[in-house]
Amino acid sequence: ARASDAVAQRSELFIAGMELADGFPSLLDADQQRATFAEQLEDRRAAGLPGVDLDERYLAALDGGLPKSAGMALGVDRLVMVLTGCDDIRDVQTFGWDER
Repeated sequence: ARASDAVAQRSELFIAGMELADGFPSLLDADQQRATFAEQLEDRRAAGLPGVDLDERYLAALDGGLPKSAGMALGVDRLVMVLTGCDDIRDVQTFGWDER
């Protein structure tokens, strides 16, 4: 299929002025995904966080070819905020991002 300017590659869901979900096309290029993983691992090291193993099975599946697809990431903590009328995300999270 030919790319069209009439079709967005990303989408977002907002409720009450808060972004709850982010939609995006899947990254299907194994080399590009491997580079992204490597960059994320370097960011973890720079932040003093432990490294994680690369998902080689996933990368092999990408190498084998997957159909075009898309996903939608829902921030459940943000949804709980909207449903409860909470103003601070820390009040609905089990642990904070600044905790290790």
